[in-house]
Amino acid sequence: MEGVSMLRDGVVMLGAGLVFVILFRRLGLGATLGFLVAGALIGPQAFHLIGDAEGKIGVAELGITLLLFIVGLELNPSRLWKMKQDIFALGALQVVICGLAVAAIVHWVGNSTWAAALVLGLPLALSSTAQVLPMLQSAGRLRTPFGERAFAILLFQDLSIIPLITLVTILSRNPADMGGPPGWLLFIETVAAIGGLVLAGRYLLRPLFRVIGNLGEREMFVFAALFTVIAAAALMEYLHLSTALGAFVAGVMLADSPYRHELEADVEPFRSILLGLFFLAIGMMLNLHVIADRPLLVVGMALALIATKAAIITGIGLAFRMNWRGALALGLLLSQGGEFGFVLFAQAQRAMLIDPEAVSIFSAVVTLSMATTPFLMMATRKIREAPVVTGEREGPKADGANALIIGYGRFGQTVAQMLIAAGVPVTLIDTDIEMIDIAGDFGAKVYYGDGTRMDLLRQAGAHDAELILFCMDGDQLDPDLIEGVHEAFPQAAIFARAFDRRALIKLKGSPVSGIVREVMESAVKMGRLALQAIEVDDDQINRAEDMYRARDKERLRAQFEAGDLRAARDRIITADERAALGEATARHTAAVANATDATEELGRGQEP
Repeated sequence: MEGVSMLRDGVVMLGAGLVFVILFRRLGLGATLGFLVAGALIGPQAFHLIGDAEGKIGVAELGITLLLFIVGLELNPSRLWKMKQDIFALGALQVVICGLAVAAIVHWVGNSTWAAALVLGLPLALSSTAQVLPMLQSAGRLRTPFGERAFAILLFQDLSIIPLITLVTILSRNPADMGGPPGWLLFIETVAAIGGLVLAGRYLLRPLFRVIGNLGEREMFVFAALFTVIAAAALMEYLHLSTALGAFVAGVMLADSPYRHELEADVEPFRSILLGLFFLAIGMMLNLHVIADRPLLVVGMALALIATKAAIITGIGLAFRMNWRGALALGLLLSQGGEFGFVLFAQAQRAMLIDPEAVSIFSAVVTLSMATTPFLMMATRKIREAPVVTGEREGPKADGANALIIGYGRFGQTVAQMLIAAGVPVTLIDTDIEMIDIAGDFGAKVYYGDGTRMDLLRQAGAHDAELILFCMDGDQLDPDLIEGVHEAFPQAAIFARAFDRRALIKLKGSPVSGIVREVMESAVKMGRLALQAIEVDDDQINRAEDMYRARDKERLRAQFEAGDLRAARDRIITADERAALGEATARHTAAVANATDATEELGRGQEP
């Protein structure tokens, strides 16, 4: 009978979640709210189709853990270091200032103790990672400067859970907690645990995944991925620390491994299911009667939370030299409460700092604030978006073209004309209005837009294109952008223009079909013309070109392996080698045959 009951509960929870998530997605409100409403309706406070929400949330909290593991996978240590200012300055200011301001409001409205106000106000400063990241992803803004800043704040919020849980423990009135270790010892244990996970990731996890990769057993990747997450979480739980932090650190340690995408694909289904069950269980635990008794308090606190966070985050964004539209967009996007608030409220209740009634009321505040975010973003779109510049041209549209060319300068014009001459339909995209007008005078239709944005590429028909060619000048491309384009449009071959060999090395390992150095071929061509002008023999010219190409490829390969532009400097042809040129040319004949058997591989791509 117990097995039948579990099956029945599973059918009801999954069925309710399925129906309400589809409905809320259609309404543009997001999956998180769909799960919360579904849980509230099937729980003991409404139709009472399911009980024991507390028991179910214990398992479902693994969804939060898996979410943090995937977030960690997206953030390798080098990228983490690159974002350190936004994470530890912008993020820290947001959490501290918003948390204290909301705590002051809670203290004033509810006439509560400062301890209770802090354990309610500080969690309310945390925004919803589960809601904001999908919104950024679907809008194609996750890898933009705006998306990076929003992500940095969310990441610091996720990391701040640890000190917040420690604060709850320090303030606890529960006799069991009061007999536990002091706060300073918890901090030392946290640092030691993180250090242990870092060492385990480097010396145990990577060799383990290397062995599994050699076996070629996909099922073992699933087992190993879940083992990694659960083991890291279990270690933290054993030390009475945050399980989510353990999973996050484990993810970061594997972020720059060759198995990152495989791990992400294996964990994602479990993460989605368990995170949905977590929100269902939270909805089941809401005391609807308490909320119905004090609706003005719930609505008023939700409005106060949104207004306070939006104003403070907008101000911080302006202080960090964001333009006012971007700062306002950031404030509105992060104005809601988040899923970790539910976790911290439960911790505070166990610590006897707040009562169950307060948990229900402020959980409802978080839920209501999350419901407003999609509407706020839609209602303020015209304010947040920059006005159309005089003379700006229409954006791209899907017109069945086989190739998208991003950047229609001198480089892109040549590429476009070659493709058109071969009968390949192209869509041209650029951001230079003056150039677009000039191109129009010569009969070329160039659309206005930032071709590095995923939403604009979709709008231009990238899902049907066979070729995507990035022909912009400068150093505007990075591996994350190319990786994102490849994942979104796997059917398209990607080609990129590299400004110089620094840009070429930067794109090492990117999923490109070809990378062309901007001045490489034109410089070689000029060298040949110069030698012909002084009547150097054609065979000698060919030998000189072959020698240069072979040495350049050897040098480039060494620079890739060392990650240093100074590598293989001895392969540069200098004046000191003039006397030995004939002998060197002969020596390199074999090397030319090996180095130019078409191309030098750049990770998964090639340089023509």
